[in-house]
Amino acid sequence: MQRLLHIADVIDRIQDRIGSWLYWLTLVMVVIGAYNAIVRYLDKYTGMTLSSNTYLEMQWYLFAILFLVGAAYTLKHDAHVRVDILYTRLGEKGKAWINLLGTVLFLFPFCILMLWVSWPAVANSWAVMEMSPDPGGLPRYPIKTVIPIAFLLVMVQGISMTIRAVATLKGFEMEPIAPPALGDMPNADASDTTEGG
Repeated sequence: MQRLLHIADVIDRIQDRIGSWLYWLTLVMVVIGAYNAIVRYLDKYTGMTLSSNTYLEMQWYLFAILFLVGAAYTLKHDAHVRVDILYTRLGEKGKAWINLLGTVLFLFPFCILMLWVSWPAVANSWAVMEMSPDPGGLPRYPIKTVIPIAFLLVMVQGISMTIRAVATLKGFEMEPIAPPALGDMPNADASDTTEGG
């Protein structure tokens, strides 16, 4: 079990590293969005064409990457919206059963289905080197590739969750995983993070 827990730790560290990159990606997306808003406003008054579909689509692409790739990071920190009637009232083993059954019965099949459904569209997009139909638009095939990558990351995080749930059910003591405070790097001192959030 210790070897499996080590694998879960490695998966979690990778997800935290990806999450720290997503913080910076969010900043880039906001800067590009602000630029788009400002130059479209200035275009009316200066007569120059400072705006472009390239920047607009770049903003959309960054949002898509943030949303899709961030799903696994959010799952790792149990920060997805949960309709909670029972979960918070349960003990650690009860929560572990819900996490285990939810992951095996719902998360894994859904990820496999999404990989199966999305792959033909991604492969076709690469085959034709799909481009945006808008003037100055970006290629579509790289952003479509993010879809299966995101579901693979979620599935890998599901493996970590399964290992941790089984370890809890077998009585292994583990520290609860709290989400890092905004801007904390995964290797930051644990005393700097706060619970909740």
